[in-house]
Amino acid sequence: MKMPPTATLNELSALYDVFFIDQFGVLRGGEAAYAGAALALARLKAQGKTIVILSNSGRSGPYNAARLARLGFDSGSFDHLVTSGDVTLALLESGLLHIERNKFTRSLTIASGDDHSLADKLGFSSVASAEDADLIIISGSETERIPLEAYRAILHPAAKKGVPCICTNPDVYKLVGETLLPAAGAIAALYEEMGGVVTRVGKPHQDIYQYAHELCSYPAKARIVSIGDSLDHDILGAATFGIDGVLVRTGVQTHVSEAALLVQMQEAHLAPRYLLQSFVWDEARGDK
Repeated sequence: MKMPPTATLNELSALYDVFFIDQFGVLRGGEAAYAGAALALARLKAQGKTIVILSNSGRSGPYNAARLARLGFDSGSFDHLVTSGDVTLALLESGLLHIERNKFTRSLTIASGDDHSLADKLGFSSVASAEDADLIIISGSETERIPLEAYRAILHPAAKKGVPCICTNPDVYKLVGETLLPAAGAIAALYEEMGGVVTRVGKPHQDIYQYAHELCSYPAKARIVSIGDSLDHDILGAATFGIDGVLVRTGVQTHVSEAALLVQMQEAHLAPRYLLQSFVWDEARGDK
């Protein structure tokens, strides 16, 4: 396997009509936008492209859009912001994702911050102990302050009882400063290790791509490209959906050498169509 060719965002603009763009690791890192990312997104939109921000966030699209606005992104620079949290809600409300639930359902949410948005929208009561839960929702992690083994202890009573779990953010790692830490997907894997059953919604699983594809009125897949920083989520998800994937060398890829990336691709039997050094627009090249 060889390293994929490197392209610029300007060049990608000439090749594709629809862009599925990851949020964390492509447009921003932590609570700051990457230099040039807001301008690049606006320039790309100005080329007449359909742009969907496709994020493994357990929070809603409007919440994430407001956060991007605070970081300097123009709301007119993208058409849709699709989160795994929103897709989970849509699947549950449509019955395509079935769990036993009623007005008495008690849920325990594992999240970053005090986020119980999915449970609130479904009308569930939130509980503080896994002993009392009828459903576990894993939408985020705080592993920068809570060790993974502490999550094991918190969730063990529910796993032992066979309480179902929905993971609305399958990311296994998150970048905090310069450090990779376990993310919600790692906690979901821990729950499975203890015997729990987990349903995951979000990249690389296909529901989120199908949802975004429908929002865009089903364009030809050959005209869609997905840009992300995760081989395991963005590139695998794009390949499974049948669209080209572009791996950006920021986010979780920031400190991965080319040699190490090649080994990862060989082990996964998976490669992006192109590499992108960073999500920036080359003003000197204009629309080329």
